[in-house]
Amino acid sequence: MNNITRINLILIASIVCILTSSLGLHSAFADTTKVEKSAKPTADEARTFMASLEIELLDLLIASERSEWVKSTNITYDTDMLAARANEAVMAYVSVKADEARRFDGLKLDVSLRRKFNLLKLRLSLPAPSDRAKRAELAKLATEMSSMYGKGKFCPQGESKDCLTLGDLSKTLATSRDYDELKEAWVGWRTTSKPMREKFVRFVELANEGAREFGFGDLGDLWKSRYDMPPDEFEKEINRLWEQVRPLYEQLHCYARTRLAAEYGADKVPSGKPIPAHLLGNMWSQDFANIFDLLAPEKKSAFNVTGILQDKKIDERGIVRQAEAFFVSLGLDPLPATFWERSMFTKPQDREVVCHASAWDIDWLDDLRIKMCIEINAEDFTTVHHELGHNYYQRAYKHLSALFADSANDGFHEALGDTIALSVTPAYFVDIGYLDKMPADSLNPLMQRALDKIAFLPFGLLVDQWRFDVFSGRVGPDQYNAHWWKLRTKYQGIAPPVSRSEKDFDPGAKYHVAANVPYTRYFLATILQFQFHRALCEIAGHKGPLHTCSIYGNKEAGKRLNDMMEMGMGQPWPDAIEALTGQRQMDATAIIDYFQPLLDWLEEQNKDAVCGW
Repeated sequence: MNNITRINLILIASIVCILTSSLGLHSAFADTTKVEKSAKPTADEARTFMASLEIELLDLLIASERSEWVKSTNITYDTDMLAARANEAVMAYVSVKADEARRFDGLKLDVSLRRKFNLLKLRLSLPAPSDRAKRAELAKLATEMSSMYGKGKFCPQGESKDCLTLGDLSKTLATSRDYDELKEAWVGWRTTSKPMREKFVRFVELANEGAREFGFGDLGDLWKSRYDMPPDEFEKEINRLWEQVRPLYEQLHCYARTRLAAEYGADKVPSGKPIPAHLLGNMWSQDFANIFDLLAPEKKSAFNVTGILQDKKIDERGIVRQAEAFFVSLGLDPLPATFWERSMFTKPQDREVVCHASAWDIDWLDDLRIKMCIEINAEDFTTVHHELGHNYYQRAYKHLSALFADSANDGFHEALGDTIALSVTPAYFVDIGYLDKMPADSLNPLMQRALDKIAFLPFGLLVDQWRFDVFSGRVGPDQYNAHWWKLRTKYQGIAPPVSRSEKDFDPGAKYHVAANVPYTRYFLATILQFQFHRALCEIAGHKGPLHTCSIYGNKEAGKRLNDMMEMGMGQPWPDAIEALTGQRQMDATAIIDYFQPLLDWLEEQNKDAVCGW
């Protein structure tokens, strides 16, 4: 979540060619479209149109995936260009076909076919206006903002030789405990987003115009329509889920503020006030993981995964084999031989690669792979289990056609991988023979997970809440930055370390805003993974605290999991979640169940503190 793969940057850059119709593909379809629109459409025509589209789209997707794999495992100018062109072809095709498909909008079709037409339209995160000049302008703005973010640097002395990248500044935020040094890094990165402000104002106008031409009230309504419910109901649903977990976040916030006050002084971190945003270890305060040393309940945990792996002399391939064995223990088939031949497990010494962990489905069938620069430590052991969760999900829905070959909604895929990672527990290590006996119970692992998962929830909600308010016109350009900080204080209980104004554009300091990438999926994934975990543990007959459960070796849990994965996106997500959990709505109470021991401890620690802000 903290690192975004280069494919997102390429997709944004690709929009230039799509929106300006610079590809011959657009003109190639133009004459056909005119002929089709001259006659009244029929259901048979719609079926023929969709059948042809899915065959052509799949061919383009496979070509794009292969190009992207080559580029990601061997970064050169040429592989960059080849991957970009392959992505351009996919996005251009979808753009053209989504426009053509509008002629079938009023037609009565069977449920499955109508769903495919809706999904085609909803694949576009940035629909363009039909006016050619406006398409070109929107393309230019999208590319400029993405590039400004990617090239952003802070030069403390105003000289290029002393400039700091986002990586440099993020390292300072993560490791320094000097209040003023942290503040300089925090403010410094936000100087890079100031020039985006006016571009974003126009970007909103043009993106909304494109969304309205596709039948949506604004771009936010298009994004919210991806969740099988009316847009206004979706916003209510998100807020309902937040209210279920808010008490736990507020207790974590209260405890963190007390410990930060002890570190920096009550004058800098006053009781009952928002926490200064630069003190939480992350450039966007989206998690508190990097200040674990200040918040750990115990000085040392008895469960040291990195030490266990190193003592066992497990190598990179051995970690992947163990993760595969987890899924096989659930009754699922081993990965194909090609997975082991074609995946990248370690960083090559002879070329540049993208080390960010990712799972790949090259041909939408059995050419599954992962790409990682695995290190022998606790984080990567868990990450490998997560990535293989994606691979097994991809294989489960391989029988579905192109538009249905995905997770039930965009939160499900990430949630599935993280659900598996939640089973990497001390009990799992005992079961696989990596530990002789259960270690002493400790709150440290729960705290570490809370600083990652619970601290993230309000941020995961508010990024798109801000955009929904902007896209809808509820918030105008004269209130962009003020509203951003209003939401950050309301949900996260944080405040900027220095005064901010409408000359600033702090939302643009987050990649997903600059690059127009929807964000609510990450909030939903965090909710869903615990709901999935609780349901699977109940199926497995687990006794005891939820955070101690591992579903390793339980074939009934594996069957239920696979039954849901096989549904892909072919049915509304409530059907998919019901297949696994028996519930037809998302439920964040599983998070409270999971973290209950930590919540009890936090409430005891905070009993004399002034909580809230």
